[in-house]
Amino acid sequence: MKKMRIIVSGGGTGGHIYPAMALIKRLKERDLIDDVLYVGTEKGLESKIVKNAGIDFKTIEIRGFKRKLTLDNLKTVELFLSSIGKSKKIIKEFKPDIVIGTGGYVCSAVVYAAHQLHIPTVIHEQNTIAGVTNKFLAHFVDKIAIAFTEAVDQFSEKKKIVFTGNPRAQEVVNIQKNDRLKEFNLDANKDTVMIFGGSRGAKPINQATIETMDKFIEADYQVLFVTGRVHYDNVIKLIDSKYLNSANISVLPYIDNMPEILPDIKLIVGRSGATSIAEITALGIPAIFIPSPYVTHDHQTKNAMSVSKVGAAKLIPEKELTSESLFKEINDIMSDTTVQQTMSVKSKEIGVPDAADRLIKVLTDLVNK
Repeated sequence: MKKMRIIVSGGGTGGHIYPAMALIKRLKERDLIDDVLYVGTEKGLESKIVKNAGIDFKTIEIRGFKRKLTLDNLKTVELFLSSIGKSKKIIKEFKPDIVIGTGGYVCSAVVYAAHQLHIPTVIHEQNTIAGVTNKFLAHFVDKIAIAFTEAVDQFSEKKKIVFTGNPRAQEVVNIQKNDRLKEFNLDANKDTVMIFGGSRGAKPINQATIETMDKFIEADYQVLFVTGRVHYDNVIKLIDSKYLNSANISVLPYIDNMPEILPDIKLIVGRSGATSIAEITALGIPAIFIPSPYVTHDHQTKNAMSVSKVGAAKLIPEKELTSESLFKEINDIMSDTTVQQTMSVKSKEIGVPDAADRLIKVLTDLVNK
């Protein structure tokens, strides 16, 4: 199979960047890359993540449109047009066989420029609700890769759509059980619930968890509570020391390389971002989702509904989240091994453990056409 020169672009949030990184990692594992270039913005999260991974990185200056008509949007249009010009220069110098965009406004210019230069193009949509950039690019690209079947309705170009799943799923699927829970003063052999509100943490989830400590201390399972770095100091102040010193509870600001501990978790409680769902379903872990109501088009709720409707997860809307509702849902699952096993099976049924390879096939088919 021919080795490819590939340009990858995506940014703004980890949900756009981590699937791209997982794809690059798998391409390298299969020795399918001749060279790879990542195009992002200097201010975006991708700048740090991609550079730290040792991947060649170039930037363009671009920003998203305001939702209201403003004079500021004229500047945004100017930046978009000039970024197309810079993207063309980057593409002509690098000479890629294919260009893939994983979302975020930065990839709009890069993928559109590649289309104008007659380079094969693909976009990857991670969520049930497509982003503005991907909806725009869908008219021009050769293929649209999706991670949720519900996303089909987001695009009019049905013939271009291929269901691949999220490459992040394949990155975690082979992780084996380990004793890493010991690092957090927990019993590696005891059933564990992880409560995690995302990398920045989530105040409502943290508050409900704090108010449930008196029940967790007496449970026959243990709780790994990850607050997010921003909230950690305040959370610690609000928790009675008897709970902090309990062998049943561990409170942390953040966990590096979190996927490593997922095989040791019986139940995950948290947000329903696309990357989290890809990881959870690849491993078949039961989940309780508390979607963020603050994301664009409420896509986390739609993501969570996609998983909960098949019985792989429970859904608690944030406005209905209380210590009582949180504990009830956790306890109902953790006290019944049959429920756990059923949810795990349902989760694996919708997981896509070969997602990166599926996306790679889309790329190689276009390159070899």
